Amino acid sequence: MGSGGGYKSHVLAGTGGVGYMDIPQANFIRSTPVKLAITIFMDCGNIFSMITLNYSYRLYPDKKQVELLSEWLETCRVVYNYALRELKDWIASRKCPVDRCSLESEYIMSADYPFPGYQQQQNSLPKAKKEFPRLAAVPSQVLQTTIRRLHDAWDFFQNRGYGFPRFKKYGQMKSILFPQFSSNPITGWQIKLPKLGKVQINLHRPIPEGFAVKQVRIFKKAMGWFAVVSIQSDISIPDPIPHGHFIGIDVGLDKFLVTSDGFVEPGHKFFKDMHRRLKVLQRRLSEKKKRSKNYEKARIKLEKQHNHIAFKRKDYQFKLAHKLCDLADTIFVEDIDFRVMAKGFLGSRIK
Repeated sequence: MGSGGGYKSHVLAGTGGVGYMDIPQANFIRSTPVKLAITIFMDCGNIFSMITLNYSYRLYPDKKQVELLSEWLETCRVVYNYALRELKDWIASRKCPVDRCSLESEYIMSADYPFPGYQQQQNSLPKAKKEFPRLAAVPSQVLQTTIRRLHDAWDFFQNRGYGFPRFKKYGQMKSILFPQFSSNPITGWQIKLPKLGKVQINLHRPIPEGFAVKQVRIFKKAMGWFAVVSIQSDISIPDPIPHGHFIGIDVGLDKFLVTSDGFVEPGHKFFKDMHRRLKVLQRRLSEKKKRSKNYEKARIKLEKQHNHIAFKRKDYQFKLAHKLCDLADTIFVEDIDFRVMAKGFLGSRIK
């Protein structure tokens, strides 16, 4: 079934909890993916820990707010492409040989012209706002995080050696980030965002006590608008102690997983099951004239189908995790990096 490897003990609280940490019970539903990260650091011999949770909520902006958000996304796309163009021009100006140049065109920059790094491009934003009033309509920190996103991609390219940042076409900028808040932006069923005002939010999962909202990322999908709220809290994490009923989990190819108690979970191929519908929508899209109204309608239908598949897959994963937590008090999971397996020749069997 599995591909070998040792077993690592992951202690999970029963009935869908998230370990021994004192946070509310997690209800695994489709529209609420919960990502958990724990940061532990030491200061003068004292150990501190910080837990970070990401809650996803559905937003219901009005017509004016939708137009404003769409305009902000397009402005961030223009800023991203301009910063990337400046970066590529600097790189191209350093490619010319010393003793010759191209007969067609050549980038000419001073030898002492500095590299357009993050700090330089960020500091040039105030001057650019005076020349282009369109930039002043977007919150300043949103523009800064857009520049930060480009340089994160550049650093990623330098570390790996491939994956150079690309220009974003019209409509490809799908998210913006509000990196910090001075106070809690969520009040009741509304979230207050800079220069946007209060937006209706489906707060089906309340923010736990003791957690502070650190940042909010707004996503645009075919199904609507979503907000991923990142919250943090200082907590004390005791060492996990195995207790109660024990089970081991083995992930396979024929079946999705098998437990030591004999529970077998068959694999679900969501993409394969709905591939026929995707082929029909993709064929209809290819027959439309680009940038026409019918093309946009067909594109939205195709994007909604992809969102539907992603939501079904995520809903299945959370429900399965909840079921496993109900089966035992202590769960042993095989210590395997499935991301490496997914890149191999058996990747289509485990996706």
